[in-house]
Amino acid sequence: MDNQPINSQCCPELNVTKWDNQTFIWNNKMFIKETIPTLFHMPFPPMIGQKITKMFTHAEKVNANLDNKEDTLILFADPSAFKSEIYLTVKSPIDNENNVTISGTFMSKVFDGGYNDVPKHIKQMDQYLNTINKKAKKYYIHYAYCPKCAKKFGHNYMIFFAEI
Repeated sequence: MDNQPINSQCCPELNVTKWDNQTFIWNNKMFIKETIPTLFHMPFPPMIGQKITKMFTHAEKVNANLDNKEDTLILFADPSAFKSEIYLTVKSPIDNENNVTISGTFMSKVFDGGYNDVPKHIKQMDQYLNTINKKAKKYYIHYAYCPKCAKKFGHNYMIFFAEI
């Protein structure tokens, strides 16, 4: 796989300007949802890969994946220190999956760093929102690259979506 061109990697190269400092209005944006246990917000890495593979496989079987891979979002939200939610964008509901929709206004910002930097980035996002008199109700985070692609591209981008 290391001899393949970057474009053939599993993760598309992130167009930072498309996602950084943007506002999105989602009206019943479709997702399928899974949950995984965490220990003080730290997920168990093998479980993440298993759940995401399962979600993609089910979506692919029924042709529910988004047509443009660059628009596909895998969002993570932590409702507690012991549970994480994973959302995969789809273009239609999928039988035998937890189909959900998300609606609201979201401001996004792109950060580059490791998973351990998430609390720091949330603080930076909160400070940014404060400068425009906004406050986050909830955060969703999209990790743009798997570890192998992060190494290949030289960045570990995260898109923070703050529901305002």
